[in-house]
Amino acid sequence: METSVNKSTNQGKKLIILGFGTIAVLFLMYGRYQDPELLTPSAIDSIQRIAYGFYIVLLASFGAIAFGIYRYHREKVENKGKDLSTIIALTTWNSKSRKIFVATFIGYGIFFSLISGTLVYQPEVDFSYHYGAKIPSGFVAPCCDGPGYMPQIIIYLTEHIGLNVIPVNLVLQVIVSYLVGLNAAIAVNAYTISKKGRGASSIGAAAGLFIACPTCAGTFLSVFIGTASGIALSIALTQLQTFFIAISIPVLLITPYIMAKKLRNDDGSCKISPS
Repeated sequence: METSVNKSTNQGKKLIILGFGTIAVLFLMYGRYQDPELLTPSAIDSIQRIAYGFYIVLLASFGAIAFGIYRYHREKVENKGKDLSTIIALTTWNSKSRKIFVATFIGYGIFFSLISGTLVYQPEVDFSYHYGAKIPSGFVAPCCDGPGYMPQIIIYLTEHIGLNVIPVNLVLQVIVSYLVGLNAAIAVNAYTISKKGRGASSIGAAAGLFIACPTCAGTFLSVFIGTASGIALSIALTQLQTFFIAISIPVLLITPYIMAKKLRNDDGSCKISPS
């Protein structure tokens, strides 16, 4: 029985690894089509079809990761072990935690969309007049930018509201929103955890806000410290984008384990019922 459970749990891990591995390969492979010199009239249609295929594979990868995480958590709950990963799974398996996770995931995802420029609102710009766009309409722009930034999906919803989906932003949005939702679901159950543990979670969530668009941080802060200083800060934050990624995601990954320790009994079992 133990061998069967471990095999099933490993299958969940394999799906997660497969999903992320596919995304990485997808970004690298599509980057080969970003040379403007390759965008000849005869190649445009082919690259456009490849762009559509890019998003089909990307969505399939998200599906594999989501199913892998679900399977991994389910097996941890059924196995009822005493490791911290099991405590996290048991803590987030009840209906209350699921509702908190879903609400946080969606809410944070929308907020992330706004600050990263995925969800665009420009009241001073008339899309049909300035860009000649048909309202509503949308298209996939296949070229040309660095790996992870193309192909882009551009959608005009109204004259002033639209979507600009950039692959790397989309991936980061899903990852960070999931981790913030997971932290929130655990934190609600772990209300007795130390201030140090809560602080770590808050730092990770705040840093995650600026991953996709660190220049947005400068724009936001310019309201408080002046436009010139805000622009300078925007440039500095752009250069530190890798730093923000480096500190936010690991913190969001580590914090659930810190909080899980507060939810573990002396015998290693979980204080929270998974029902």
